[in-house]
Amino acid sequence: MKRNIKSYAMLLGFAGLLFSCNDQLDIDPRNEVKTGEALNTSSDVEAALVGAYDAAGDEDVYGGNIMFLPDLLADNGDIAWVGTYSQPGEVYDKAILENNSFVAATWMDSYRVINIANSVLANIGKVDQAKRNRVEGEAKFLRGAMYFELVKLFGKAWVDGNPSTNPGVPLVLQPTAVINEASYVRRNTVAEVYAQVLKDLTEAENLLPSTNGFFATKWAAAGMLSRVYLQQEKFLEAGQAADRVIKSNRFRLASTYAEAFNNTTNSTEDIFAIQVTSQDGVNGLNTYYSSLQRGDIEIQDQLIEQYDPSDERLDIYEGGYTNKFDEQYAVVPILRLAEMYLTRAEASLRTGTNIGGVTPVADINTIRTRAGLSPRTTVTLAQVLQERKLELVFEGQLLHDIKRTRGTIDGLPFSSNRLVYPIPQRERDANVNLTQNPGYFGG
Repeated sequence: MKRNIKSYAMLLGFAGLLFSCNDQLDIDPRNEVKTGEALNTSSDVEAALVGAYDAAGDEDVYGGNIMFLPDLLADNGDIAWVGTYSQPGEVYDKAILENNSFVAATWMDSYRVINIANSVLANIGKVDQAKRNRVEGEAKFLRGAMYFELVKLFGKAWVDGNPSTNPGVPLVLQPTAVINEASYVRRNTVAEVYAQVLKDLTEAENLLPSTNGFFATKWAAAGMLSRVYLQQEKFLEAGQAADRVIKSNRFRLASTYAEAFNNTTNSTEDIFAIQVTSQDGVNGLNTYYSSLQRGDIEIQDQLIEQYDPSDERLDIYEGGYTNKFDEQYAVVPILRLAEMYLTRAEASLRTGTNIGGVTPVADINTIRTRAGLSPRTTVTLAQVLQERKLELVFEGQLLHDIKRTRGTIDGLPFSSNRLVYPIPQRERDANVNLTQNPGYFGG
């Protein structure tokens, strides 16, 4: 079965490289993938769906790069890149080149996930009726999540200028099997991409079950929606989405902060996580954030000093490194319950309401108590945002939080062109319709 899953992922993901290089315009007809031929039965479509999860767990996507590269780009002196790879160094220095292979791989492999999801959706009628809603919901969740990550990285933030005119990323909603000039796509606007993300995730929440093993559930879709709404400053909707997850009672905070990580199966607070074993999956965060002086990212005193001395979250630091991702074959948390409390607290503060009937200070104290800190009697927005930073450290949210709150990074305003990824040069070489972002060659 595993071999079949890999095969479907390779077959259907193959055409997802439609932006990758000119060589693919001369594909040998024997290697062309006709989606209808690849997926004939319900089992075929279900195997392809699992292949989409496999692709999403690639090191260039949720296996690491979608988290650690944005954190390098967001750094304000809290960490230091000491690795030998030049490409992450470019991101850390806010001097990304158009041919940065790490950035290009995130683009390419994210579209690979999207193309597999598109293939699943195009063949949804072949899925057994009893499974159809779940399969459709999972595919839409993965597609919506990938487009959300892509538009945040390769487009301007929602609050930066006019999302209705700012270029985002190309929306490709049908499987691509044969590539020719007619299939060269253009970049949709940021607003158009967000609209599709909201559509996919909203439909996913309605279609998905409450429980689904370690695959996406309706709560994973709601959790991702809370992030989308935060970016758009739709605070009430963000808080309500987070509240739905909390009120589901399907999750609970791990007893300690450390217990939320380095687990071989989902922890009690994992809403969605990438599965990693010795046979499959990648935990790239283990490589870059390793402790024992093996990691490529060093933790600076400036970050440590932001914690209360009694904060038990300090236990994840040792000798200038972090052990948050020490277990190589641990799941990679993508959405945690702790984030939902933080989102609901922020949303309640910003809207002047108690979303879900819970005060912002109560939500913050839920997080602080787990960290061994004394409860607050009042809380400010600045304190909520700082709590969010420390709780979600190294989980890939800092860049997007700084942008949506209009902060600065290393002296650069949130709107700086240097804080947006370039469209990979190899994609533009293959597709003349792809425009470059400002500040880069050809932009």
